[in-house]
Amino acid sequence: MSSLSHTEIWTAIDALAERFDMSPSAMAKMAGLDPTAFNRSKRGEGDSRPRWPSTESLAKVLEATGVGFSEFAALTERAPRPNPRVVPLIGFAQAGAEGLFDEAGAPSGAGWDEIDFPGLADEGVYALEITGDALAPVYRDGDRLLVSPSVEPRRGDRVVVRTSGGDLLIKELARITARSLELASLGGDGKDQTLDLAEVVWIARILWASQ
Repeated sequence: MSSLSHTEIWTAIDALAERFDMSPSAMAKMAGLDPTAFNRSKRGEGDSRPRWPSTESLAKVLEATGVGFSEFAALTERAPRPNPRVVPLIGFAQAGAEGLFDEAGAPSGAGWDEIDFPGLADEGVYALEITGDALAPVYRDGDRLLVSPSVEPRRGDRVVVRTSGGDLLIKELARITARSLELASLGGDGKDQTLDLAEVVWIARILWASQ
């Protein structure tokens, strides 16, 4: 069994008190604890650092109520689970069309699908699905790239670049100067490129790839 989270533990304590038709304070008192031991102010919710009930206090409550730990652990299932984050998705072959990105490189307009991506914190990210093996062996057919237009890329990062000529490129950022952008090839063609910065509409960093 995976470890229990702070929210799950406190949710189970509240559910246990509810089962016996008493408040958490009354349950704590019944177990011989300080009546305030399970108060919400003691939990460190919100902006405070999370505070956990002690193992001793939990053991005393389980003994007083006659509930086993496995039964207590089952009560944690009442805790709210994080919802998956929905991320816009489009095939890389289609992504070069006009109107799919705004001037900052964020998804825009119709034509996008969606996928669930749990635990994602960054705003504005999207996914590109690779078709074919032009970028092999780095990226292959079916790989999905998670891309962020808001994270500033650095030398050595893999990036997506939109040019003023309408091209959409997936490359490695080799070097950036005040006037140009040097890009290294990721595919087998070995086509490195140097672009004048005036040719670059936007550049976005590839954060992760499913392979």
